[in-house]
Amino acid sequence: GGEPSPAARRAETAGRIVAAARSESVAWERLAQLCDRIGPRLSGSAALDRAIDATSDWLAKDGLVVSREPVTVPAWERGREVAEMTSPRRLELAMLGLGNSVGTPEGGIEAEVVVARDFDHLESLGERCRGRIVLFDRPMAAFDAATQETGYGPAVAYRAAGPSRAAKLGAVACLVRSVTATSLRTPHTGMLSYDPAAPKIPAAAVSVEDAERIHRLVAGGETVRVRLSMEARFRDPALSANVVADLRGSELPEEIVLLGAHLDSWDVGQGAQDDGGGCVAVVEAARLVAKLGLRPRRTIRVVLFTNEENGLAGAHSYAARHREEAERHVAAIEADSGTARVMGFTSPAPKPGDERSRAARARIADALAATSSLGPLQLRDGGGGADIAPLQNLGVPVAGLMVDMSRYFDVHHTHADTLDKVDRGDLADCAALLAITAWTLADAPPDSTRDSIRDPTPDPTRDARGGPSPR
Repeated sequence: GGEPSPAARRAETAGRIVAAARSESVAWERLAQLCDRIGPRLSGSAALDRAIDATSDWLAKDGLVVSREPVTVPAWERGREVAEMTSPRRLELAMLGLGNSVGTPEGGIEAEVVVARDFDHLESLGERCRGRIVLFDRPMAAFDAATQETGYGPAVAYRAAGPSRAAKLGAVACLVRSVTATSLRTPHTGMLSYDPAAPKIPAAAVSVEDAERIHRLVAGGETVRVRLSMEARFRDPALSANVVADLRGSELPEEIVLLGAHLDSWDVGQGAQDDGGGCVAVVEAARLVAKLGLRPRRTIRVVLFTNEENGLAGAHSYAARHREEAERHVAAIEADSGTARVMGFTSPAPKPGDERSRAARARIADALAATSSLGPLQLRDGGGGADIAPLQNLGVPVAGLMVDMSRYFDVHHTHADTLDKVDRGDLADCAALLAITAWTLADAPPDSTRDSIRDPTPDPTRDARGGPSPR
């Protein structure tokens, strides 16, 4: 007989992890608690504080050593808001104010609407924007199953930068077509980024249907007027925390494999796919490893980041606090693309001479090869995620959990991001793959995570999100 090969050992362990994940309901029950009992978890809110308490309790119960690392976060409040077309007829628009937007003056703003198809068209409008409300009606491309392109990156630029671009031309407010390719008159919020060189004007997302309706009217020669009223404001910054929990390694506890997700969400829906499912999946991954008594050589660390959605304060705080041990992070893996059918991982192609990333990719490829029961899995070139980007800048190898995103942006940042959109079997499989991959990286023989054992051939396609991490 003899000892089993490393590949056979990985396959046997992977099978045990998948069986345990699929046979238990802990992950689903915890996600239900996060969604139904706590609800949306905007930075600075009491709900996020309750989520920090709950997840800390879960991790401690699972046998991890838990700490809360304090982070000061922005505290933006939506308040009451309404957008109404007043001419050529009255119609309340389906809208959501954009995160970090300023509010309107008391009594609101009413002005004529000019429509811009894109930034070039906006510039051509020039003085016609002065004193008016600019509407960006830039469609998002449909999901491409062959390449996994979502079209998110090019479309989200109008939400992020559109308000300031319009303000520079004298606009008094900005409306943005929701960043989605599929709509049932559902508005999608998300963060804007004000240019300090431009006036801050109120900004809101409107549904695809309403954006197209206004565009048609303007194109047909009608004068469209909209009244916008928003109470959005910032309170004083609030104290929050990253939840950090370690399943300590048996031989090399100072070396770390990080599994991360973000605990905050927008203030609409339940934050189920973005990113409650990711949080529960990484917590469940650590629980499975602990429950099965696998005791890897290195430490598996779970980090639930705060303030991903409107500031990334948690990401930057963790990187700054742990800067001196960045060299000891073997890899950082993020789950922030929902928890649909699992497809593998995205990871940046290693730069010449970057043996740390090359070795980490090789170990991730080993994990994928061990998990035949989860279906065909891939390792594609692409990003890791927004919360681990600061660690990547410190030289830490990164990867992002890749799932089927064909429906993700249907509910992203909307009232519809609720528990019923999550499949419990998919959630279990996401947790299983994260557990298998974390264990493979954490239990590799000493120094082998830094050896260039083999370089898995990357897929030439881009990041499955089609751009930056979906914030």
